[in-house]
Amino acid sequence: MNISSKKHRCLSAGILFADVGCAPINHCPVPGELVQTDRVELSLGGCASNVALNLAKLDVPVGLCGCVGDDALSDFVIHALEHPLIDTEGIRRIPNSGPGCSLIVNVQGQDRRFVSTTGANAEFKVADISKTWADEAEVFYIGGYLMMPHLEEAETISFLQKFQAHGGKTILDVVIYGNRPYWNVIRPLLPFVDYFMPNNDEGRLISGFENPIDQAKFFLDAGVRTVIITCGEAGSIYYSAKQKFQTNVFSVEFIGGTGSGDAFAAGFISALLDQADPIELMNRASAQGMSCVRDSSATKSVFTRKEAEDFVKKNQLLITEIG
Repeated sequence: MNISSKKHRCLSAGILFADVGCAPINHCPVPGELVQTDRVELSLGGCASNVALNLAKLDVPVGLCGCVGDDALSDFVIHALEHPLIDTEGIRRIPNSGPGCSLIVNVQGQDRRFVSTTGANAEFKVADISKTWADEAEVFYIGGYLMMPHLEEAETISFLQKFQAHGGKTILDVVIYGNRPYWNVIRPLLPFVDYFMPNNDEGRLISGFENPIDQAKFFLDAGVRTVIITCGEAGSIYYSAKQKFQTNVFSVEFIGGTGSGDAFAAGFISALLDQADPIELMNRASAQGMSCVRDSSATKSVFTRKEAEDFVKKNQLLITEIG
């Protein structure tokens, strides 16, 4: 939907996916076994698309940039993103291709399992991002870095530099895809990233450190302004030169974790646009991440702005300073 007459406060760029996931099953099938589930559903996925839709729920106008194909699954992705506050004119269609797609297996009491293809996301380039959008946005979010080979070029660094030069904030989120030296790809970007947001598994694979605090130190030393590491049920790490603390998590019935990191990022961006302090940033981000896990899809149960405000008024994170 075109909202070009409105300012895009955030520019969300990166991977767009269609997810096929099952309701939680009691065990993972062995070869040849059929396991019953209550439902299998098609839903929106992908870091950039999830963040865009979640930001729209938080009343933030957003411009979305990425690539899909020209098949029925791509049509579904476009349709799922129809919202008055999302401008999808930044999405490029790749002929004879499909979107990124993930098969998600949810097993009770276990982390989700993914089988994924990057699809048309492999064609996404910095040149696909509107200069007008970049000039007006206050926050630039890259979601799913490492799944888009054309972004692993000097043009991305130049884009980040220019965006920061006009006072914008940059956020980098990654998806580990394939087996290669990730650090060599990520390190050149970090001096131009205001907030780096891996989860602790991604942080371990990139840095080689097991402890999330050691990971945060490693990334901060590489030039990033602030590191935020989500650690599942162990909470989150906020680590900058000025402030270092760890949060707990909000208690909730856990249905599925798909998209919780993207919901966290959307809550963080919304608070950042409101010029919130670090404590409020993490409180609001964690609330959004918590709201996501109440459903097995990536976006269905994520808070609206009113729901988020009501929840945060009644609930506060436990903050522990890191020495």
